[in-house]
Amino acid sequence: MTDAPPSPALLVMRGIGKSFSGISVLRDVDLTLHAGEVLALMGENGAGKSTLMKILGGIHPDHAGSIAIDGQEVRLATPRTATEAGIAFIHQELNLVPGLSVAENIYLGREPRRGGFVIDQRRMERDAATLLQRLDFHLRATDAVGSLRVGEQQLVEIAKALSLDARILIMDEPTSALSQNETEALFRVVRALAARSVAIIYITHRMEEVFRVADRVMVLRDGAAVGMLRAADSSRRELIRLMIGRDVADFFAAHQRPAGRVVLEAEGLSLQQPGRSIGRSHTFADVSFAVHEGEILGIAGLLGSGRTELLETLFGAAQGEVAGRIRIDGAEVAIRSPAAAKRAGIALVSEDRRREGLVLPQGIDRNVALPTQGALATAGVVADGRERALALTTIRKLGIRAAGPQQPVGNLSGGNQQKVVFGKWLPTAPRVLLLDEPTRGIDVGAKAEIYRLLAELTASGMAIVMVSSELPELLSLADRILVLREGRPTALLPREAFSAERVLDYASPDYAAAGGSSEQHPHS
Repeated sequence: MTDAPPSPALLVMRGIGKSFSGISVLRDVDLTLHAGEVLALMGENGAGKSTLMKILGGIHPDHAGSIAIDGQEVRLATPRTATEAGIAFIHQELNLVPGLSVAENIYLGREPRRGGFVIDQRRMERDAATLLQRLDFHLRATDAVGSLRVGEQQLVEIAKALSLDARILIMDEPTSALSQNETEALFRVVRALAARSVAIIYITHRMEEVFRVADRVMVLRDGAAVGMLRAADSSRRELIRLMIGRDVADFFAAHQRPAGRVVLEAEGLSLQQPGRSIGRSHTFADVSFAVHEGEILGIAGLLGSGRTELLETLFGAAQGEVAGRIRIDGAEVAIRSPAAAKRAGIALVSEDRRREGLVLPQGIDRNVALPTQGALATAGVVADGRERALALTTIRKLGIRAAGPQQPVGNLSGGNQQKVVFGKWLPTAPRVLLLDEPTRGIDVGAKAEIYRLLAELTASGMAIVMVSSELPELLSLADRILVLREGRPTALLPREAFSAERVLDYASPDYAAAGGSSEQHPHS
C-alpha cells in the first residue's frame, strides 16, 4: 500500500446516478481517485458496483452527474473513448476468443503489422511473451485460449488490459479464478503499477485482499455510497456491516464433526491427459480418499494441481484415460459419463457456472428442471406447470431474488445464479455433492446463504467434496483437507491439523523440492 495520495485527484466522479426502466440503481455517488492509489470497491451483488464502473468504462454513457480526469470534464460515450482517456477495464466475466492464441487475444484489434497491412505474428508473440514474463504469468503466447483452464484464461484477460498502458485500471474480481501463487503474482503487479502512478479501482468480495493491496475502501449498498475508509483503519467486521447493513458475528457456517458411514470412496484414482499436461504424463495420479455422511472433504492445491479434473473424473466428465476405483455406499460403480454419475447419486456444481452450469437465455424454471426432466415428463413432454412449480419451490427454499420463475438466469446476480445451479441438483437427492469453487465471484451475503445451505445438506447426511481457492473458506468449512501438488496427493489433514501455512506448504512445489512426501495424520 502507498502513503496518502497526493492532490490534485486524477479522477473525480460527482453525483453519479443511473436508472434502468425507471428503477434507480445508483444515487448521487461521488468517487475520487488519485494517481498511484489502489481503491477497493466493495458491496453486495446488486449494490451498484458494476453499473458505476460500466459508466466509467463508457458502457453506460447516459447517466446523471459528471466525470473529470486531470481536472477536465469528459464524456465517456463508448468503451473506445474510455480507452482513449486512459481507462482499462478487466471484466470478471471472460471476454476472450477460444480459437485464438494467447498473443492474438491480448492484441486483438491492435495487432502489430508489417507495412501497415500484414499482421506481424512473430512480433506479436514476442511482445506477448515479454508481457507475460514481466507479469510473472506462466503462460505460453502461442497456446490456444480454449485449451486453458478458467484461472489461466483470467490471466490472459489481465495481461490484455495491462497491455494498454492505462492510467486508470478497473479490476473486477481479478483473482476469482486464480491460485494462491497467481494471486500473489497479481498483487506484485498491482503494487508495481501503483508505484508507476497507475490508479487502480479494485473490485473484490475477498476481505483479505482489501487489506493486502488497498489504500482506501469505498462501500456501496443499494446504489448509494455508505462508507469511504482507509484500509488500515477498517476491519473485516466493519466492512461486512457496511455492505449488508447488519453485524455478522460469525461469517462462516457453524462447523459440526461428522459421524456417519462412508458414502464415497476413491482408490488409486488417476487421469491421464498427455495433451494437456506439460512435463508429466498424468493430470493427477494415485489419489485415494473416503468421504462420510455429513462430511465436507476439502480439496486444496494450486492451479494445475488437478483439483478440478479430480471432480470431473468423479462426475464422469473428464477427457482422458481414467484408472482406479470408485465406490458409493461400498458398491463399486463405473462412472464414464455425467448420466452414470447422476444414476450413482453424484451431482456437480462446476467452476464456471455461466458456461457449464446454466443455460443463460432460459428462465429459472427451465434451468432447475434440466436434471429431472425425465421425472417431470409425461409421454416425453415436460409440462410448463411442472417446471414452474419446481422453480417456485426452489426460489422459496434457496431465497433466490428474481422477478419470477421465468426470468432468464443470465439477468440474475452471480449469487442468485449460483443458487440456481445448486437448486437444479437438489431435487435429484444426490448422495454426493461435488463443489468446484462454489462461492466464486459472489458477495458476502450470498456466501453466507450458501454456507447455511451446506450446513443443512450435511446435517441431512449428504457427503460433500469441495474445491476452493479461498483458504479461509476451506479451513472453516472442511472436516478434512486433501492437498494436491502437481497431480499428486501430499497430505490428508484432519481438522485439528489445519493451518493456512501447512496447506500451502504441502501444495507448493518448494515443499517437494525440500523432500516432502505425502502425510497421513492420525484419524484421517
